[in-house]
Amino acid sequence: MKTKRILLPLLVAMGLALAEVSVAADNAGDSVKPNFSHAIPNIPGKSLVAVEVSYPPGGASMSHRHAHSAFIYAYVVSGQVVSQVEGQPARTYKAGEAFYEDPGAHHLVSRNASQTEPAKLLAVFVVETKDTALTTMDK
Repeated sequence: MKTKRILLPLLVAMGLALAEVSVAADNAGDSVKPNFSHAIPNIPGKSLVAVEVSYPPGGASMSHRHAHSAFIYAYVVSGQVVSQVEGQPARTYKAGEAFYEDPGAHHLVSRNASQTEPAKLLAVFVVETKDTALTTMDK
């Protein structure tokens, strides 16, 4: 019984990371790779999912929204990333800097600030485990 209680949330959380990758695969301006996924044991129904977002020179993500339950912490690992959520000005973040997105935020801009150097960020989601679609691209 204990194995089922641990294994099921882990499998669901792993599915969340894979869902993020499958959505991002349609997006030619960036690539997304799962980094970490785990149910949060002391917060029932919540998971922590981390993905690496890599931008080639001049690369960008399409505008998008994340799961309504998702609080996102983003850390720029290398290069510089321009980010803008609706209602806020665009801002350029350098390697070592971080930003966050509130649940339900509309992410209008997410792109590499450089036309010659790649950039990478680590996006960490605190999300309801049942939310399997982490990202929905704008049409």
